[in-house]
This record gives sequence, structure tokens and C-alpha cells, in this order.
Amino acid sequence: MSVTATAAESDSGRVPLSVKIAFTAFMAVLVPVYVYWYGPTNFLYFCDVSLVLTLIGIWTESALLISMSAVGLLLPQAFWMLDFAARFSGYSLIGMTDYMFISEHSFFLRFLSGFHGWLPLLLVFLIWRLGYDPRALLRWSVLAWALLLTCYFLMPPPTPNPGMTPVNINYVFGPSDTAPQSFVPPLVWLAGLMIGLPLFAFIPTHFILLRLAPQAAPVDRRGN
Repeated sequence: MSVTATAAESDSGRVPLSVKIAFTAFMAVLVPVYVYWYGPTNFLYFCDVSLVLTLIGIWTESALLISMSAVGLLLPQAFWMLDFAARFSGYSLIGMTDYMFISEHSFFLRFLSGFHGWLPLLLVFLIWRLGYDPRALLRWSVLAWALLLTCYFLMPPPTPNPGMTPVNINYVFGPSDTAPQSFVPPLVWLAGLMIGLPLFAFIPTHFILLRLAPQAAPVDRRGN
């Protein structure tokens, strides 16, 4: 299929039943485990929101929902994968996956968290099956802004001993969970996230997918 072809032109626009069942089984384990250990607020993280969107998207075969997850996750999670590979090789690139190598943390929880590494690959596969819906950029950006504001004004800030309770969700107070950043005023940091994430992560991913991925059929876009 050429990059200009639509996903509706062949059977490649369908999601295999095996993928649907496997992903649903994974979510059937992850959701109750995460709620038990971390609480429901853990599902305010971008990555966990994308898990839910992907679950709905694969069963409804919604190009829009899958595209939203792809726009929001592909670039940030690519850094997760690079950092994990570096850490596995004995180096700490940016430290975002150091928790995966702390033996005191539950191996089972770390195993579940491994979805950060394979979810981007699944999303690319699904985009090539369903097509990319350009409306995803605006819709994910609005959702991301809503999540950032919710996490900043309603969720716990960094604390020296957070335990298993999610704090500083989506890094709205800085890069550390134990102390807020002090480089700029807190609202300036928040504004930087709200501007910087679309500018440096979502928009570049959008244009890459527009250029390289099959595009969702217009009828699919109306149906979403």
C-alpha cells in the first residue's frame, strides 16, 4: 500500500481478532492491579489514558482514537525505549526508566510497566491497519491540556516520600517526584508544558504520520 492510499481500500484496515483479545487480556490484568497499588488517579498519566483509548479504539476500529494515542505517545515513548536500552546496557541516559531496574520494586509491576516499550510499536501497527486521522492532533492536544490542568490544580505535588501514591502526575511540577522544580515560577513551568508538548512532540509526530502513514478514509473520519 502506498503512503497516499487509504486504509479502507483493502482488508489491511481491520484489526486482527488476536490483537484485540491479547490487548484486552493485558488490560484486564493491568487495570485492577494498577488501581489496587496506585489508585485510580494513576490513569491520569498520558500513557495510561492512551491505554484506555487504544482499548476502545481496537474494538471500535476507530482511526481517530488510535491516532490520538499515537500523536500523544510515539515521540515521548521513543525516549523511554532509548533510555531503557541505555540503562539495560549499563548507562543512564535521562533516568526516566531507572525505576525498571530497582530490585526493591515489584517485578510484576515492572513487567506490566513494560508496556511503555511495546505500546508505541502496537500503535504504529494499528495506524498502518486503520489509517491516520489528522483530527487527532487537535483532539489529543485539548485532552492533554485538560489532563495537565487537572493534575496541577487537583492532584498531589511532589513529596519527599511519595510511596505508591501517584504525585506530580505528568510532571506538572517539574521532572522530580520528590521536589518541585525551582528554575521558573510554577505556572510558567505549567505553561511551558502546555505549549512545549504540542510544539515539540505532538505537532512533529502529526506531520510525520501525515507524510508516512496511510490516511484514514473520509467515511471513517465522519463515523468517528
